[in-house]
Amino acid sequence: MLYQDTVVQGPLVRNPLFLTGVVAVLTVLFGVIDLTGTIFGDLLRPAIGEPTQSGMTGRLAVAFALSICLGINIVLVSFLAFRVQMFVVWMELLGLFLAFFYGFNLDFAFIRSKIWFMVAQGVLTTIYISGISIVLASALALIGAIAKLSANGFAFAIASFYTSFFRGLPLLMQVYLIYLGMPQLGYVIDAVPAGILALTLCYGAYMTEIFRAGIQSIDKGQWEASRSLGMKFGRTMRSIILPQALPLIIPPTGNQFISMLKDSSLVSVIGVWELMFLARTLGAKDFKHMEMLITAALIYWVLSIVLELIQSRIERHYRRASH
Repeated sequence: MLYQDTVVQGPLVRNPLFLTGVVAVLTVLFGVIDLTGTIFGDLLRPAIGEPTQSGMTGRLAVAFALSICLGINIVLVSFLAFRVQMFVVWMELLGLFLAFFYGFNLDFAFIRSKIWFMVAQGVLTTIYISGISIVLASALALIGAIAKLSANGFAFAIASFYTSFFRGLPLLMQVYLIYLGMPQLGYVIDAVPAGILALTLCYGAYMTEIFRAGIQSIDKGQWEASRSLGMKFGRTMRSIILPQALPLIIPPTGNQFISMLKDSSLVSVIGVWELMFLARTLGAKDFKHMEMLITAALIYWVLSIVLELIQSRIERHYRRASH
């Protein structure tokens, strides 16, 4: 790929001046960070003593040792191929995060006893709510985008008011207004439909602008050519405009889906048994808040990675189709 070929991978990180600067910056950075209680402090304590008792000299010694290790790591990684570099750095960063979580003294037995219930109940509910919401939001966004591109003032006014209103209110407020406000009008709505409706209306407003920009990017000559061939509006959109606009629409839409997956945690405030609700409830019951919150965070991250992979596959498919 082009960006991989043009990236300067080796010479910069092997430059002595560059590495000296990296070591100096990291030494200062780690020197002002208290490493007591971390895995780094535990590993280095036998060699230099207790960091809190050794003063600034001891802390700078720890910082210098860590900086040298990181500098050597940068040099070694720079010799690897691009994809191998990505894998190695990802694994190293993951290791650092796990080392950070190690400092919380987590009860892993408690996590193992609850994680499958969180996956079976919380993850499935989260995916169910997000999946239905993204489909409805996409349909709503397409209608809104067509209305905003219409010469009909009535349709444009409705669409522009809708996008302005629902982009202007916090999603949490929309959840409360729908769940608590609808019964005031005589329509009692359950928590799950209320959450889906709130997510649909909120993200439909954002995606309306995405769809509008994608459709508007297609040259007007395409519309004129289709009309000259006697094609109706629906067929023109389906056969000519949308296939060309989709490569531009899919990346930001995929980002919206990932955001919706995380924002679905807000429906937990109305009692929906999604992932965040279970993390709070299970953690509060046994006073294991960090165990459940960190577990939920990692599950959200895994779900986001899966969605990123699906999005990249769809993008590659449309790139190949356009060439």
